[in-house]
Amino acid sequence: MNPFQKNESKETLFLPVSTEEVPPQSSNFPKKPSPKICGSNYPLSIVFVVVNEFCERFSYYGMKAVLTLYFLYYLHWSEDTSTSVYHAFSSLCYFIPILGAAIIDSWLGKFKTIICLSLVYVLGHVIKSMSALPILGGQNLHVILSMVGLSLIALGTGGIKPCVAAFAGDQFEEKHAEERTRYFSVFYLAINAGSLISTFVTPMLRGDVQCFGKDCYALAFGVPGLLMLIALGKCIVFAVGSKLYRKPPPEGNILNQVVKCIWFAISSHFKNHSGDNPKKEHWLDWAAEKYPKWLIMDVKALTRVVFLYIPLPMFWALSDQQGSRWTLQASRMNGNLGFFVLQPDQIQVLNPFLIVIFIPLFDLVIYRLVSKCGMNFISLRKMAVGMILACLGFAVAAAIEIKINEIATCQPDSQEIFLQVLNLADDEVKVTVLGDENNTLLAESIRSFQNMPHYSKLHLKTKRQNFYFQLKYHNVSVYTEHSVEEKMWYTLIIREDGESISSMMVKDEENKTTDGMTVTRFVNTLHEEVDVSLGTDASLIVGEDYGVSAYRTVQRGEYPVVHCRTKNEDFSLNLGLLDFGAAYLFVITNRTSQGPQAWKMEYKMSIAWQLPQYALVTAGEVMFSVTGLEFSYSQAPSSMKSVLQAAWLLTKAFGNIIVLIVAQFSGLAQWAEFILCSCLMLVVCLIFSIMGYYYVPLKPGDVQGSADKQTPQIQGNMINLETKKTRL
Repeated sequence: MNPFQKNESKETLFLPVSTEEVPPQSSNFPKKPSPKICGSNYPLSIVFVVVNEFCERFSYYGMKAVLTLYFLYYLHWSEDTSTSVYHAFSSLCYFIPILGAAIIDSWLGKFKTIICLSLVYVLGHVIKSMSALPILGGQNLHVILSMVGLSLIALGTGGIKPCVAAFAGDQFEEKHAEERTRYFSVFYLAINAGSLISTFVTPMLRGDVQCFGKDCYALAFGVPGLLMLIALGKCIVFAVGSKLYRKPPPEGNILNQVVKCIWFAISSHFKNHSGDNPKKEHWLDWAAEKYPKWLIMDVKALTRVVFLYIPLPMFWALSDQQGSRWTLQASRMNGNLGFFVLQPDQIQVLNPFLIVIFIPLFDLVIYRLVSKCGMNFISLRKMAVGMILACLGFAVAAAIEIKINEIATCQPDSQEIFLQVLNLADDEVKVTVLGDENNTLLAESIRSFQNMPHYSKLHLKTKRQNFYFQLKYHNVSVYTEHSVEEKMWYTLIIREDGESISSMMVKDEENKTTDGMTVTRFVNTLHEEVDVSLGTDASLIVGEDYGVSAYRTVQRGEYPVVHCRTKNEDFSLNLGLLDFGAAYLFVITNRTSQGPQAWKMEYKMSIAWQLPQYALVTAGEVMFSVTGLEFSYSQAPSSMKSVLQAAWLLTKAFGNIIVLIVAQFSGLAQWAEFILCSCLMLVVCLIFSIMGYYYVPLKPGDVQGSADKQTPQIQGNMINLETKKTRL
């Protein structure tokens, strides 16, 4: 007895007799068309879906924006561990949709699943907020609470993910396929509008507000949690629109049916693989002995698309590093833009901001121009171009990382040193290193108090060597000699000496910035010793007449008033913002009538240099992800839509696993890791392009499962679908 015959509706008995079995018919869709928005073809019900998605994405991305720095600075994990746990959480969020798809199709349906898992979501945010309260136990308890909260959030968001996009697509009638395509752009726009606001606000709450004497992670996690409580009002909003929805009933655990059908086909193929049995046109046809024709045809359509998904995780492996590796890169850059100070985790706001701009730009301008040029820019081609853009974005990220390393300096090799010149004289000085190998260095004159964050590499002939410098000042040449040792960093300080100048060589410490900590150093040009109080237990003593202090680690934050004391007077210095991962050199001078002041030199490049890599990857995401959402829905038979949406999200899960593996086991320098990702993306893009060339997309008429189809039409579509196989 065929086990699927029990699931057939009574209406099937009155259809024309056919030798083919037909899928179960759904009778719960409203017979009257759902209300439309302002006379358009867009269902009114999608407004509630968009509002729901906006609220949920606000809370999710707001929490996730500060997550990497929370691991690094609050839990004091290493950069690799922070990256790994961040992507393990992201991966879990995208693995859960398989469970969500099973719940949707076998038990609750899309509508009730969204409501129930929202409650789990809220609980997860509450527990995650508690994990950032220092008054609640020690670090072990914080780690436990953090992991429990993140697990519940992953369950909530992962269970909802396969519902919302597919549920929204269900609201459109098949004759409005063009409106459905445009809706997916609006849907993605709502996601990124929520992400845009939350990614901008929560890093400000973390960095600009102090609680318990440190950055306020509790507030940064608490506000998204509060928003999720308010978003529980999304359930009310959702319920208000309940009668407007087209709600297809649960069709049974279709995922379980798919797995059993595939397994039976494979096992039957190997059992009957002999010359006596006739060959099947498709390997899934071996399941015809037990499973109905409609299921086999739907699984064929499903496997064709899932096979095309195999290369896709690599794109997400690159795109999702914006919240981990790129945030860590930003923590080693200068966020002061002059008119605004960007937090290192706040730079992520560029992604949703650019998406909000790029979606209408691509949809209304670029795609139409390409179409007018006579190019058939189909979905798979858009996705391939998106991959290429992501590849270029990571090449730019690698170049930026190399530049950051040049400023921060790497370890000098044998018979090498790194030298920096600091001109504290009142006019420019031309510095020449005398010798055959190094005379081309420092070719340009150095202005007075010029910010020189770069080090120059000098080569030694022995482990210890004397260097001779020519200092040209006011058309007078001064010659100096300094002794250096290999594998060290040095700063050559040029100072006034009466009407002439002199120089002093100061040895710098290795690894000025460790794990993103903020360090400071002072040069005192005054004629008396200065006692600098940075809020630490011990004050910092800086000797008179160009005395140089050791590097001192301080907390990140604003330092508008730093109290200083000499034998004769007390004064204060404005040091401004001391940011993550920076090394600062302050020169205490008394060159004006306003009293002693601090001249600041920062060893960081501007965070604005990250804009090109964000623009490239975001443009790639618009072409890849928005197109992929619509492509997944359009290629899915009605019984497989949630399964295929879950499979699409699984590509993100495996992409995050790729990052986790690379972070833990590659052992590469960060710039080399970026180059590796870029090269892998290029190879994967080539493979995907070949696969896409042989893929024959389904037309709307080929995706069967509509309740009003007649049996002969279903048969015809099934026959047509059998011949549409890829040649790959």
